[in-house]
Amino acid sequence: MNQPVSGLLISDFTIDTLGAFLVNAPQQPQCEIKTGPFGQVIGILNNPADSLWSTRPDFTIVWTQLSHVVPSFRKLLAFEPVPEAQLLQECDTFINAVKSAAGRTRFLFVMSWTLPPFLRGFGPIDHKPGLGWQSALLTLNKRMADQLSASQNIFILNTAAWTHTLGENAFNPKLWYLSKIPFDPSVFKLAAQDIKAAMLACLGKSRKIILLDLDDTLWGGVVGETGWQALNIGGHNPTGEAYADFQRALKALKNRGVILGIISKNEEAVALAALEQHPEMILRREDFAGWRINWQDKAANILSLLAELNLGVDSAVFIDDNPAERSRVSQALPDVLVPEWPAHSLLYPKALAALSCFDTIYVGAEDRARARMYATEHQRQEIRAQAQDINEWLKSLNITVTVEPLSAANLPRAAQLLNKTNQMNLTTRRLSEAEFMAWAKEPGHTVWTFRVQDNLGDSGLTGIISLELAAKTGHIVDLVLSCRVFGRQLEDLMLAILIAHAAKQGAETITARYLPTEKNPPCLEFLRDRSGFTALPDNLFCWKTTQAYAMPSMITVTNAS
Repeated sequence: MNQPVSGLLISDFTIDTLGAFLVNAPQQPQCEIKTGPFGQVIGILNNPADSLWSTRPDFTIVWTQLSHVVPSFRKLLAFEPVPEAQLLQECDTFINAVKSAAGRTRFLFVMSWTLPPFLRGFGPIDHKPGLGWQSALLTLNKRMADQLSASQNIFILNTAAWTHTLGENAFNPKLWYLSKIPFDPSVFKLAAQDIKAAMLACLGKSRKIILLDLDDTLWGGVVGETGWQALNIGGHNPTGEAYADFQRALKALKNRGVILGIISKNEEAVALAALEQHPEMILRREDFAGWRINWQDKAANILSLLAELNLGVDSAVFIDDNPAERSRVSQALPDVLVPEWPAHSLLYPKALAALSCFDTIYVGAEDRARARMYATEHQRQEIRAQAQDINEWLKSLNITVTVEPLSAANLPRAAQLLNKTNQMNLTTRRLSEAEFMAWAKEPGHTVWTFRVQDNLGDSGLTGIISLELAAKTGHIVDLVLSCRVFGRQLEDLMLAILIAHAAKQGAETITARYLPTEKNPPCLEFLRDRSGFTALPDNLFCWKTTQAYAMPSMITVTNAS
């Protein structure tokens, strides 16, 4: 990620320390920061003509103190009774200002409100509705979350996570009186790390797969020496419980779309028997998308497995209890994230929970079913190896494709696919949900989505193609197809549907300009060698609509529009 992202910080306190951490912290993405003037939050948010919005920032951070944006909360702090309706009305004024600014930035992060732990309020009755400070804090944070939930590019980050980590040291009264900075610098350091993780999630750069060692990582003991019956997992001892909780946490990540794989120096049959037969095992063989269980170099095995799964090295996290193996993989594959791992297994669940590289802004049906989709893909490849030719293989799959225009219902998954797909991607342009829908609604623009299923399973929404019509020319802006379904003539189907539609609208020529990246040569290879398009200079490809584009005969299409 070479191009820095631009950020705007808006706050009712001095926030320059956060800006410095965002600029200077080594984590990606690199940032360029502008800071709004102190204490003018509502005015800046409500004023589209403010010079701070002259260049649309990639992300905007709004960090406020509750007593500043909800003035009546100060009365609560003075133990004066305040009607809840008044608190909510003032809260809504702030919320509406945030909403008004959402269209002037790609992504907007709002920090939740929190209070210093030394503010005891009413003590044991402080959570009583209509009375305590904590009750009002919870109500107003929930109000903000509920009111902003429908906004496609606004996300709330949890300030309490940073202040609770630092405890009584998080709030610094001296800094407040001297510089109008409410927090210790360590709070801003933690915030910068989470903000950057959130930005990577918004940009589709989250990690996709965890590659796991087995012995003393996924379970206690060495299965090749003791047999699976003697492995330490579950049961009624601290170490076994920790390994079981570690596996539960991994399974939870799998349930939200993170892929699991195995990289282990072991005998494959022995290791797989442990996964299948140990009664306390939480993860089973079917929870893993693939594995390399042998005695070869782990870095080479990682490359081999990622190639099989069509995943890049920058999508992987490698977890191993052995420092020597971690060092080897870090040096050989610097784009693989290799976290430092605790020496004691009792700390494994905590270490996994602390990883921010899996943050996401959307979890849909395709994400929850991803592990199963990889398992069925393995079955498809086995069938392909036995088939005499590709047509026999495709016919045996009975592929059905549902074609739909971009809509509010499929927008989250479509935007996710647009932002995460690298290989079969014509331009690799990245758009937020709001930007993508706004583009689709412009005159002359059309976006189709493609859901793929066959007799082995449902692959979900795995394709996007978009058209821009101008006079007699139709230009393909996006051609995006998941690597899981690439090579089944679906790319031809997508072109056929687009060209037929464009011809009906009077287009005589269809063009597609390939924008090269490090990872999308498969798209160039398809356009140049297999699409039938005419190659022109500057990576431009052309099709004349006087010739119909052949619809693949092995695919059944439904709901085409």
